[in-house]
Formats: sequence, structure tokens, C-alpha cells
Amino acid sequence: IAAGRLSYFLGLQGPCLSIDTACSSSAVSVHLAVQSLRQRECNLALAGGVNLILAPEPTIIFCRGRMLSFDRSCKTFDAAADGYVRGEGCGMVLLKRLSDAQADGDRVLALIRGSAVNQDGRSSGLTAPNGVAQEAVLRSGLNNAGVKPSQVGYVEAHGTGTALGDPIEMRALNAVIGAGHDRENPLWVGSVKTNFGHLEAAAGIASLMKAILVCQYRQIPPHLHFTNPSPHIPWDTMSIRVPTSSIPLPEGIEGPMVGVSSFGFSGT
Repeated sequence: IAAGRLSYFLGLQGPCLSIDTACSSSAVSVHLAVQSLRQRECNLALAGGVNLILAPEPTIIFCRGRMLSFDRSCKTFDAAADGYVRGEGCGMVLLKRLSDAQADGDRVLALIRGSAVNQDGRSSGLTAPNGVAQEAVLRSGLNNAGVKPSQVGYVEAHGTGTALGDPIEMRALNAVIGAGHDRENPLWVGSVKTNFGHLEAAAGIASLMKAILVCQYRQIPPHLHFTNPSPHIPWDTMSIRVPTSSIPLPEGIEGPMVGVSSFGFSGT
């Protein structure tokens, strides 16, 4: 009932719900908030997530399952990737329809063009992503936004820093969005998890906030702990590159455009 108590405290009366799709929870909350605004169920929405590590049991379970990085650094897309790093954090965004924000004289930080959600369905295991499902949700998101793959200059990946999940995500990104790029005009991909770890339920909103900052400053920050590209990712056949230093964000005809890729080990 956490979301309901916040609405009580703030006096909000629009749609109010808590989302639990594991690591993609806060991203799904943004998706549902956008839908609610489009359907005019509300005129303003707060969406986001929070993650606090308050008990030892989950960390003990993850350690026993060998899911966490041995040296406590997130090495997404690197050959040394050996697991994720638990992090704490909170993030919220305030969403309005663009026409309303402009009429009210609000400072608009970014425009969400579209989004999509799906499920892995049956895969090889709880923590094993489904590449076909990931490609499908990327295509749906582009279609919902009315955006071509070639218009997307950067994708903020889920990128947990695992030897299994990272290659699956990169292959899906290359197949769908990389198809609109080539070696001379690559798709840049990074992950904020290399900065402060995996915020679990709040991971998606952290990725969205980084994407907004990338658009605002027209700069892609360096992706950390990337020294030896993972041998499980076919870099030579991909139109994807990982920035190791700050680079300008490629701008298309309609201005800068970035994507956010977020998954949960629930399969959503």
C-alpha cells in the first residue's frame, strides 16, 4: 500500500498503484503513467521507484547463487563480467502531456515518444533472458513512438554485468536498433549500473534519468570498467559501440533521441 499512502499524504486522487516486476518495476511504472496520461485518466503523474537494502537475507541468497560480482564492480559488456552489484537509490519523474506542459509554461526536460512492455514467457530459466522477446519489445517501443532505428543515437541498456544477460541484450539491440546504423554511424550503448550498481526495483528510473541527462547535455558519458570486450558478444558483426570517454550525442533531423532498455528477472 506504499503508493496509496503517498497519494494520501499528497492528496492525489488519480490512478495509484504499486508495480512489482522485479528489476523493471520503475520502468513499467513510467509506461503505465504515460498510458494513463494519454487516456486522460489524470493530468499529471508521478512515476518512479526506490530500492533500499534493509535485510541481509536477499544478499546471502544472491551470494550463494553466485549472482553478485566478486570484486564489487559492475563490468557490463566486459570479458571480466562476473555478476551484478546491489545498489540503493530512489528516482521519480513528473509527467504531463506536452501540450499541457507548454501551456503551463513548464520547463520540459525531455519528451517520452513511446514505450512498450512484454514478457519473456517460457525461457531456459528464471534469470535467463529471452532474446526473441527482447527484440519484440524493442520493435513495439519504436512503433509506439513512431521512431525509426536510425533516429536513435544512444541506448541506455539494462546491462547488469553478467556473462549471460549482457550478450543476449546486445544481440537484441543490434538486431532491432543497430539495423539502422553502420560502422561509420554506430549505435552507442552504455549502462549507468557501471557507476553505482543495480538499483533493482529502481533500476529503470535510474536509466531513464541518465537518458534525459544525455539528451539535455548532448553528451554520452563514459561507460566504466570496459577494458576487454566480452568474447560472448560478436562485436565484429555489430553496428554497436560502447563509449569509454565522453562523446557528443549524434543528432538526427528531429534532434537528439535516445532509448532505454530495461528488464526484470521476472521476465518483464
